[in-house]
Amino acid sequence: MLRVSGVTKVYRLAGQEVRALDGVDLEIEAGAYVRIVGASGCGKSTLLNLLAGLDRPTAGRIETPDGVLGDLRPAALADYRARRIGMVFQFFQLIPHRSALQNVELGLLFGGWPRGRRLARAREVLTALGLGARLAHRPADLSGGEQQRVALARAIAKRPALLLADEPTGNLDRDTTAEIEQLLRRLHAGGLTIVLVTHDEQLAAADAHRTVRLDYGRIREDRR
Repeated sequence: MLRVSGVTKVYRLAGQEVRALDGVDLEIEAGAYVRIVGASGCGKSTLLNLLAGLDRPTAGRIETPDGVLGDLRPAALADYRARRIGMVFQFFQLIPHRSALQNVELGLLFGGWPRGRRLARAREVLTALGLGARLAHRPADLSGGEQQRVALARAIAKRPALLLADEPTGNLDRDTTAEIEQLLRRLHAGGLTIVLVTHDEQLAAADAHRTVRLDYGRIREDRR
């Protein structure tokens, strides 16, 4: 599904060169569940953003079924994200003045779904994630776990080929973390490819099919 070859990402901060990633090679097969672990600042989120096409590498290439990400024009890159990629973040990124249903429905807008289909699909996914009674609630009226389920529903409603999750349980308590983990396992069992960034070593060891450890921008371990 994805082939990362010699990827380096360099930032310049206050006149200093910072290598967030330094020659990363990684292949992610369809149907995989990959955990990317490592200390804060090791390059985990940078790698996830590159896989999503939100940023471009300084050197190296990322090959996808749509082509090499660095070679795609902006419209093709936006289409890649709209069709193939679902993303979940630590802080939910929900629109505060919109309901749960509207947050998920609007996530389908960029994929060209007509409004009737968007609403029907949003209801379907939210109900499947246990939020059928909370469709009209805004984020402020939902618990942290419920907000993350809305964010997850928004990410998977488009039926993406790949789910990228950046610390999706980092802002949740242990019980709610277990709940989100169960949902992710269920989605993976249904065939979804998942790449998840986490700093929680215990969580990573629990059920990942593959764990990739980053250290100072380099892969130090790739355990299957």
